[in-house]
Amino acid sequence: MTRVDFYVLPPAEDTGPVLLACKLCDKALQGEQQVFVHAPDAGLRNDLDSALWTTANGSFLPHGLAEDEPNDADITPILLGAGKQPPGSHHDILINLSAEVPDFFSRFERVLEIVHGDDKARAVARERFGYYRDRGYELQTHKL
Repeated sequence: MTRVDFYVLPPAEDTGPVLLACKLCDKALQGEQQVFVHAPDAGLRNDLDSALWTTANGSFLPHGLAEDEPNDADITPILLGAGKQPPGSHHDILINLSAEVPDFFSRFERVLEIVHGDDKARAVARERFGYYRDRGYELQTHKL
């Protein structure tokens, strides 16, 4: 069954979700896991795309856009998506930057929910937490 981790950012973190997503992608790559990052829109996906070029010790984390997904997932261990379509090849980790639970979340071993620090975002995240809890998923919360 999918394990779900919530990462709650402090209130003052404006760029926090993108930077945290990059750090989580880097950690997953070190563990040789594939990652699909689900963004709510192309703008945030593009911000993350730019950030992944410079996050890891002055180099980049290998990634691509889900719509350009290659047949060999080993070439692109991180895929970025903005929409309802899940990736065809990645099943290890889903990083959710959206305010909604993606329909395809249960196909992943782990879901990492990034929660913005403001009160409104936390309220929406509590709804997602309840959604997962009510369906019996294992939950962890990490306050950063």
